[in-house]
Amino acid sequence: MIDFTTKRVLTFDCYGTLIDWETGILSALQPIVTDHGVTANPEHLLALYAQLEAAAEQGPYTPYRQLLMAVLRGLGERLGFTPFAAEQSRFADSVGDWPPFDDAPAALGALKRRFRLAIISNIDDDLFARTNQKLDVVFDWIITAQQVRSYKPSLNNFRQGLARIGLPTEQVLHVAQSLFHDHVPAKQLGLETVWINRRHGKAGSGATPYANAQPDLEIRDLATLVRMSGAV
Repeated sequence: MIDFTTKRVLTFDCYGTLIDWETGILSALQPIVTDHGVTANPEHLLALYAQLEAAAEQGPYTPYRQLLMAVLRGLGERLGFTPFAAEQSRFADSVGDWPPFDDAPAALGALKRRFRLAIISNIDDDLFARTNQKLDVVFDWIITAQQVRSYKPSLNNFRQGLARIGLPTEQVLHVAQSLFHDHVPAKQLGLETVWINRRHGKAGSGATPYANAQPDLEIRDLATLVRMSGAV
């Protein structure tokens, strides 16, 4: 069990944890696929997305907008269509419209009264600025892939985040949905972690690749985190 009294900072993944990125991805992707006459199961689309995004993030750094355009082109190759340039741009820009989970804004507001908050996210600065408006909270630190020039699960993102925060790892708790992007590297650096299992009860790992990790706490929503941390 995590001793929340020892924690001064909560670091959060954003997309998948605070933002319902699977709904956002499918809302942007399915009309494009349909317009090209392709029928695809939503879970299959998410699994393809997970494979293509993770592969693109392992290469030389490129802005997330460009990375998403490449993901859409890869999906087209897999499914037998060629996305138009306008479709690629629209898909990349859709990130700013992806919806927050219903519990996110209120929970972040409550947690902000008890902890300092940080974001460590695989995103561009301008796209996160649009997302942040939906979350309705002022983060003490925002660490993006654009700033650190790498994508999680690279340890660089966490190392640079911890350097900016400037506290011992024992005083920092990482909160995330993706075992692959977040829990594996965070645990390697000695952080305690909370798994917000947004896909509880669903088969597969959705828009993130499968990974084997051992979070210190597994819960289903942020309201539970608020209650357990004493931030009510």
